[in-house]
Order: sequence, then structure tokens, then C-alpha cells
Amino acid sequence: MALLLALLMGLAVSGVFAGVRMYRAEAKLPGDLALALEVGSTRTGAVDSLVDRLGMRYAPSVLRIMGPGQVARYRRRIDLAGNPGGLTLDRYAARRAVYGFLGVVGFLVFLMRGQLFMALLLLAFGAFWTEVGIWSAIRVRRDVIERTLPDFLDVLAVVVSAGLGFRQALDRVSSKYEGPWADELRITLRQMDLGMSRRQAFAELRRRNDSEQVAMFVTALQQGEELGAPIVDTLVSLARDMRRADAQNARRKAARAVPKATMMITTFMVPATMILLGAGLILGSGIDFGAVTGE
Repeated sequence: MALLLALLMGLAVSGVFAGVRMYRAEAKLPGDLALALEVGSTRTGAVDSLVDRLGMRYAPSVLRIMGPGQVARYRRRIDLAGNPGGLTLDRYAARRAVYGFLGVVGFLVFLMRGQLFMALLLLAFGAFWTEVGIWSAIRVRRDVIERTLPDFLDVLAVVVSAGLGFRQALDRVSSKYEGPWADELRITLRQMDLGMSRRQAFAELRRRNDSEQVAMFVTALQQGEELGAPIVDTLVSLARDMRRADAQNARRKAARAVPKATMMITTFMVPATMILLGAGLILGSGIDFGAVTGE
């Protein structure tokens, strides 16, 4: 047992030295990862930057192991997350390689020490830590976009009604906003500047965002363009429908929260209160427990 533990620790130390050597070495990076390290270096922490550099050599191998189908799924998930901290597909593969290695080494070390819970915890960390970050970024980004969109549509309708064209109004209003929705609109406008049709650019906008309200926005614009409906009326009606949908979602969340709160109260708070009251009554009654127990 001691020999095996010493062997594992020796492998871990040699891995650390090898990682430091690769970190300081000049390596040819994939184009996607090189761009991410350059552009995202000011948007990510020191730990993530170190992990990216340690795992950069293994990113192509991880992508090959994942296969084309899984690579396509994770590419879409990273797009839905908005590339948080300059995250790209190659950068994701690099982090997955490093965290997976650390998780496996930690699992073996704690398993040999008989600490099964910690071993399983480290194995789960290596397998799912990168996924948790992407999943959280997707949810936060979708919520921010859905909160921003109704007010954005109201302002856009006012600017269009003032006489500015839709393309120019979209550019003017998006330049005054910050956050993921403004970023998405700038990407869409850039695609239109490069020759993509407006219909296709907005279809790409819908593909990049897993949001029902964004889908409503794109669908309403495309239908209004086909039917020749006034764009101002379409925007105002769409903003009103989105606020109505937000109110309905809030009522549904509140309705789901009531049974959960009731269960927590009946499971924990009521028994704890009864125990506290009973203990107070018993202690305040002055009962001699020694006489009762015969001690």
C-alpha cells in the first residue's frame, strides 16, 4: 500500500514538473485556442489561464475522443453560453483534459487511503466541473437577455417611429446597450455588413440563443417582413406579449414555490419549534429528573 501510494505521488510530482515545462515551452497552438488565449486573456482569471496553457497540447486529442457529434453539441452549448471568459471549443477541451487528469489522480490517491467519499467527489469534479460553468453561464445569459429584450423593443419602436430605418435604428439602439443582448445584435449587424441577408442573419441570431423570447422576436420580424406589417406596431405588440409572458412565468414560479416552502416548514420548522417549546416547558417546570430516574 505504501509503495503504491509513493508511486502515485511520484507520478503526480513528475506530472507537475512536466506541466511547468510545457507551460514555459513555445508550442504551436490551434488557431481557435491561440485566438482565445490572446483575446480572452484579459477576461479570465489566472487559474483558468494556467489550466488552458497546461492542457493546450492535449486539446486536439480530447476533441478526437469526443467525436464529431459530441463536438457539435458542445460547440452549440458554448455559443449558447456566449463564450464566457473567451471560452472556445479548443479551450474547453484543454480544461477538460487538465481537470480530468486531476480528478483521476485524486480519485486514485484517496481511494488507496480508504476515503471513498472524497475519491468519488474528486472524480465528479474532474468529470463535471467544466460542464457546471457552461450550464451556469447559459442560464444567466438567457435570463439577462429575456429581461433586457422588452425594454429594448420599446426603445427600438420609438426610434423607428421617429423616422430612422430599421437597420440604422437597430445599430443606434444596440450601441447604447451593454450585455449579452447587445453583443448578439452587434454580431448580427456585422454579419449583415459582410453580405448576409437580414433573414439569414436573424435566423443565426435565433440559433445562437436558447430563448423563447428571442425566437418570438425573430419570428415576428420575419412574418412582418413577409406580410408587410408596420414594424413599429410589430415591435410594440411583441414587447407587450413578452411582458405578459414574463408575468405568467413569475406566477407559475410562485405557484411552484408554495408547495416547496410548505414542505420545508412541515418537515423542519414545525418539529424544531415543537421540540423547543417542549424543552422550555420541561426545563421551566422545575421537575427533578434525578428523582424520576432514581439517580
